[in-house]
Amino acid sequence: MKKIKQSWAEPYKIKMVELLKMTTASQRQKAMKEAGYNTFLLKSEDVYIDLLTDSGTSAMSDRQWAGMMMGDEAYAGSRNFYHLEEVVKNIYGYKYLIPTHQGRGAENILSKILIKKGDIIPGNMYFTTTRLHQELAGGKFEDIIIDEAHDPENEFPFKGNVDLNKLEKLVKKYGAEKIPYVSIATSVNMAGGQPISIKNLKELRAFTKKHGIRIIHDMTRVAENAYFIQQREKGFEKKSIAAIVKEICSYTDGATMSAKKDALVNIGGFLAVNDWDVFEEARNMVVVYEGLHTYGGLAGRDMEAMAIGIGESVSDEHIKARVGQVIYLGEKMIGYDVPIVKPIGGHGIFVDAKKFLPHIPQENFPAQTLASEIYLDSGVRTMERGVVSAGRKANGENYFPKLELVRFTIPRRVYTQAHMDVIAESAARVYDRRNKIRGMKMIYEPKYLRFFQARFEKL
Repeated sequence: MKKIKQSWAEPYKIKMVELLKMTTASQRQKAMKEAGYNTFLLKSEDVYIDLLTDSGTSAMSDRQWAGMMMGDEAYAGSRNFYHLEEVVKNIYGYKYLIPTHQGRGAENILSKILIKKGDIIPGNMYFTTTRLHQELAGGKFEDIIIDEAHDPENEFPFKGNVDLNKLEKLVKKYGAEKIPYVSIATSVNMAGGQPISIKNLKELRAFTKKHGIRIIHDMTRVAENAYFIQQREKGFEKKSIAAIVKEICSYTDGATMSAKKDALVNIGGFLAVNDWDVFEEARNMVVVYEGLHTYGGLAGRDMEAMAIGIGESVSDEHIKARVGQVIYLGEKMIGYDVPIVKPIGGHGIFVDAKKFLPHIPQENFPAQTLASEIYLDSGVRTMERGVVSAGRKANGENYFPKLELVRFTIPRRVYTQAHMDVIAESAARVYDRRNKIRGMKMIYEPKYLRFFQARFEKL
């Protein structure tokens, strides 16, 4: 008897729909030109399928919407804060909570507290806002991710792992006292949503404990990382996502969280720590930059939605469907010979623009070019993750990362499999005419985080 494949399906049904605007090729050409060939500057109403980011773009559940109606909008001591605090303790295990308007608010406060001028902050690949806050505080980021992470075609299952030899060299060169913490991301975004293993985290914890160095966890996509541990790491196949998430957090001293990703809300974040002294200083500082320590720039209803969303995010059924949709899209693209980062990550497909457009040199922004071409073809909005996102060094020279990628980021609980088919077919059509595509030049560059607002012209 022939074995029948067992498919997964979404653990929810659709209750409300948002109508989308369909555009013509000439309308998209006009919109793209007006946006300076930067997908961030497009108006959302001109976008058909929006894969710019998974940050704040997910669909909330009926329970989250119901929770919004229970918002306690007291300026101080909102009951929603205490609910969120309890959820963070129970699900993640961190002792102390500081809410912030989103993840970068937490990064700002943490950097000001822990980093001194001249400090070195090692991490498993940079992230844009994280590195900028570290630099603005006087520190310098050093990449200690394993070499496999910089190779799009390497299929090592845990490309988010730390290379402990690289970390040890930094400790010997600068001294442990110059390293305030190691910055560890789960599901490393810039590497293509690649996970770190429990084994590597345990080894890192032992090393940092020996040298008296903290580990700070960028836990934006920790549930997706837990899914890959469950699927790929020996001994975890029978553990729940919730149990794995809590174990991941147990090897760290604190965390910054953009709840706009895993936690399924449209705004919000937090800083969570185990050290009372860090918490006390953060509790004072949040009042200066965000809001009172029991709301941190958020409405009570936002904190309630976040607390409920965190619980939903660690459901095995939810995360299987969430990552399953990403894998579905990735396999469709591979079937069309579109070059992508492998293995397929948790929150999106990362197309290798260097391999897609090998005739365009990196200084002419192949990933930025490809993102604009995808939009022109189908109205699908993606984003660049290459030389534009990498920015400039202190001496003004461009960073030229090995990875020059276009990120097709999938919002949670938003699009259908038919949308995934449309996206893959668009990438395939652009790939078929790739030899006719030319690069770009940058005609406007802002001082910080240029990928958000830079403008380009076609060559």
